[in-house]
Amino acid sequence: MTVTIYHNPECGTSRNTLAMIRQSGEEPEVIEYLKTPPSREKLVELIAAIGITPRDLLREKGTPYAQFGLGDLKWTDDELLDFMIAHPILINRPIVVTPKGTRLCRPSEAVLEILPNPDIGPFIKDDGEVVIDASGKRVR
Repeated sequence: MTVTIYHNPECGTSRNTLAMIRQSGEEPEVIEYLKTPPSREKLVELIAAIGITPRDLLREKGTPYAQFGLGDLKWTDDELLDFMIAHPILINRPIVVTPKGTRLCRPSEAVLEILPNPDIGPFIKDDGEVVIDASGKRVR
């Protein structure tokens, strides 16, 4: 079974998502998308598989989003894709692809919906937030 994560190791959400995948027993293909950005075709495919628009995949924090005025609705989907291809930091993360679906895993526990084995046991995020307690119950 193949699981792929478009990952940024500097992002806590991405690190937590990767840890949950690994704790489920999967060793995913890890694509550090800032080093190896997806092609335009792959990005379009991922957006369609998630069921969102290119605007929904834009990341604002820590990116040139404001500098480029990407909040302005004048930008078409194709133009937003052009920006994400030219500046991959604008792509929100992590994106996870499994045989059960594709998700933008924000929050990180969204990955549990598409993992082949979502029973990962106790899990605590980097920041100390409990996602799954010692009894195996999801917290929230």
